Amino acid sequence: MNEDMKGKVVVITGATSGIGQVAAENLAALGARIVQVARDQRRGQEALERLRSLSPDVAHSIYYADLSRLGEMNRVACEIANAETHIDVLINNAGAMFGSRQLTEDGLELTFALNHMAYFVLTHGLRERLVASAPARVVNTASDAHQAAALDLNDLQSAEAYRGNSLEWLRYGGPGFKVYSRSKLCNILFTRELARRLAGTGVTANCLHPGFVATRFGDQTGGLISFGIRIGKRFALSPQQGAETLTYLASSPEGASVTGEYFHKCRPIAPSREAQDDAMAQRLWAETARLARLED
Repeated sequence: MNEDMKGKVVVITGATSGIGQVAAENLAALGARIVQVARDQRRGQEALERLRSLSPDVAHSIYYADLSRLGEMNRVACEIANAETHIDVLINNAGAMFGSRQLTEDGLELTFALNHMAYFVLTHGLRERLVASAPARVVNTASDAHQAAALDLNDLQSAEAYRGNSLEWLRYGGPGFKVYSRSKLCNILFTRELARRLAGTGVTANCLHPGFVATRFGDQTGGLISFGIRIGKRFALSPQQGAETLTYLASSPEGASVTGEYFHKCRPIAPSREAQDDAMAQRLWAETARLARLED
């Protein structure tokens, strides 16, 4: 069951396609005002026009940023915080998988930067608005891909992970999936530690596995991964099905009272043992804050 979202402000990344687009449109249909963060201006404008057609009287908005770059993460968080007097829901949903190791201008591995650092930095930049708006929520899109991962804090930039060997690559479908899996483990550990730190503020933090969904995800990865994903999409969930848990966590009454959990099919389930390691979650938080040059 979803709440009436009239008057609620939802900030969401990765909403120009796939489950993010569907969730944004679902929430707009419930009355929310959507603040999107996107990279591609053409797709961003198309997404904004769809939202405005759903609720012409609501002032939906969009910001553009490359969420793999620390400067852009900080800039867009600052711009949104300055423009919005309150934020009821933050949905960190943008993410990707890459077939080869690439470094950003900040010296961060691209998957780690986009899939984990952006969640951390954007949430940090909007935290005061969320707390001031309590009850409020943070929702992070993770994945059951984390089940295959273990975190090495000495190799967060995956210099070793991308080297691998043929047996490892066969197991994971390529080094890109191994690195992606680690980033999804980071999402869950981040959510657990964020929930701990937000305890008593009225802001909840939960994450989810949307299921294997037929979206644009993985199309540009290349190699065996893209081939396997294309085959698998024939049997995948629709974006509408994949967005159900995302919409649920952002709008259901239960989403206001449960925190620190990992959800699938609108229910909390247990993640991997590694994803329940609270000591590792705290260590990852401290290292992420250091890399982002933010106070722990």
